[in-house]
Amino acid sequence: MTDPTVSDPDKYKVVFENERVRVLEYRDEPGEQTSPHDHPDSVMYTLSSFDRRLIGAAGESRDVTLELGEVRWLDAQTHSGHNTGDRPTHVLFVELKEPAPAKHAESLGPS
Repeated sequence: MTDPTVSDPDKYKVVFENERVRVLEYRDEPGEQTSPHDHPDSVMYTLSSFDRRLIGAAGESRDVTLELGEVRWLDAQTHSGHNTGDRPTHVLFVELKEPAPAKHAESLGPS
């Protein structure tokens, strides 16, 4: 697992951490890119509007436009990114350290 604070220390900064969560602040400028890195399950909060190309572990890519103040759930993932717009990116990630709870099989009625 590649930690984004190791792969891109000029862009990711830990702003809070305890035994349950880690909060990362991310900043970049137009045209900048990140190296491939991993995130656990996270909540993302956008502190700026920006355009970005996300490249997955298998090389698949998708372009996204996010607006200031958006909040999104992100499943654990490996990716790299490229600021394709003309605005800086500023984001907070709240990374969960606890694994997702096990899913229980749905009851099929009395046994």
